[in-house]
Amino acid sequence: MSYIKELMRSIPQTGKVEWVSIRPERRGAVLPKEEVVASEANGLEGDHYAGSNGKRQVTLIQAEHLDVVASILKKEKIDPALTRRNIVVSGINLQAFADQQFQIGEAVLEMTGLCHPCTRMEENFGDGGYNAMRGHGGITARVVKGGKIKIGDSVKLFSPDNS
Repeated sequence: MSYIKELMRSIPQTGKVEWVSIRPERRGAVLPKEEVVASEANGLEGDHYAGSNGKRQVTLIQAEHLDVVASILKKEKIDPALTRRNIVVSGINLQAFADQQFQIGEAVLEMTGLCHPCTRMEENFGDGGYNAMRGHGGITARVVKGGKIKIGDSVKLFSPDNS
């Protein structure tokens, strides 16, 4: 294995779940939660994506990126609900999970792609919101192993040894 591949498979940091939500209806209100249940068949129970395209069962964004977006938009802070993502994490680079599985609380997820901003970002943040979110929209994931995910849970590279 090349050294760069070895580095990509080594993520010693552990992140933390800062915020959790579901959206029961498409374009509907974001409902913050203390915890959610992830399942292989449905993604996050109660979310409008439940049972649909498995590649977008869960959306995640880094808390650090919310700070960047706030800075670009000249705002003090960003309400995570405005991003319409399911989970906000801190302390770990979500894009480092490309082609890998990661554990978040009891669940195991697999990154399926980047979560690009939609036109709602312009509506939610005002002029420039869409472009401020470009490159900072987080990731999409599918559930590999179900379980509870709650605020304060750790986020780390999955290893069968640490499950």
